[in-house]
Amino acid sequence: MRLWVLLSLLLLQETLPHVIGQPAKSKRPKEPGENKIKPVNKKVKPKVPKMKERESADSSLKSQSILTQVMDKGRFQKLAATLSLSAGQSIELRCKGSNVTWNYPSYLDTFKDSRLSIKQLDRYGQLILANSTAADTGEYSCWLQLCSGNKCRKDETKTGSTYIFFADKEELFVPTPSYFEIVYLNPDKPAVIPCRVTTPSAKVTLHREFPAEEIETDGTDIIYDVKKGFVYQHPTSDHKGIVYCKAESQGAPQISIKYHLLYVEVPKGPPSTTIAASSNRAEVSDSVHVICTVLGEPDVDVNFRWQYPGQESERPVIIQNFWRLINRGTGHTTRISKSVLLVEDFEARDAGNYICIAQNLQGETTVATKVELN
Repeated sequence: MRLWVLLSLLLLQETLPHVIGQPAKSKRPKEPGENKIKPVNKKVKPKVPKMKERESADSSLKSQSILTQVMDKGRFQKLAATLSLSAGQSIELRCKGSNVTWNYPSYLDTFKDSRLSIKQLDRYGQLILANSTAADTGEYSCWLQLCSGNKCRKDETKTGSTYIFFADKEELFVPTPSYFEIVYLNPDKPAVIPCRVTTPSAKVTLHREFPAEEIETDGTDIIYDVKKGFVYQHPTSDHKGIVYCKAESQGAPQISIKYHLLYVEVPKGPPSTTIAASSNRAEVSDSVHVICTVLGEPDVDVNFRWQYPGQESERPVIIQNFWRLINRGTGHTTRISKSVLLVEDFEARDAGNYICIAQNLQGETTVATKVELN
């Protein structure tokens, strides 16, 4: 019996290494194999979406923007929605195309600024702004014009735009030519208090002059847009008054110009027009004046045209146009526009119908009155 046990133990000892060793040998090649495959999978999988995202982003840029910035050493850079530069720097922008139109801050045209140069070359349009200032902050855009004969239209598929901040620590707010501006509050459209900044990171707040208080911007009814200023989404008569903005950025706070908010509530449409003569019966040698009056929105211009009896014979008359703002009570402001036609030394050929045609963007209104010779 002991002999049998000893023989069994010896047999088990010889076979055990083979039984244990087989899995060990099978595991050793697998583990290194698995270690080699796993890292490869980890590197490849993230790259696929990244390449797709990059390709789609590049194709999107090519289809949407033709605007680039010329960098040092002949390099070019596609522009994002915004760009921040320091005041004093010069910038060169290019737009691909043989017929390019540019848009930029309007004051550069108003003052015919010599720092701005725009050229059209064979394959691109070029805009160069030298010695930039804080006042140059704004939207810069370009687009390709498609022309057939004398008619041209904008190619909506080939455009480019960027908003450039020209930072100046001495001028946190974009300078304006005036120290006081009127902002009209219309109940059916947003109103903008245009206190734009030159540094996008500046903290900007809105304040009422009287009673002295900060106006809360809740992000819903009143929001701040760094490219526009404070926007009243739904203006009411409660918002009228004088306001200003305050900005802070790594230094003492700065105050903007003041804005007078006037509430407007007049019907939209062709001009509401009336006409009246100083007298509907005149004697020879009298002076007669005919007044055409329009009540409308404060920021809507009105154009006047006249037809009168002595017009064909080139009878000399004097025509004067003017307008002013009036307060109609309950905080409502209206623009009253007038055109006055004056006839001196009235005579027989001046008798007849005096017709006034008032026109705005919504249409035109015609009114008439008759002046007779006594």
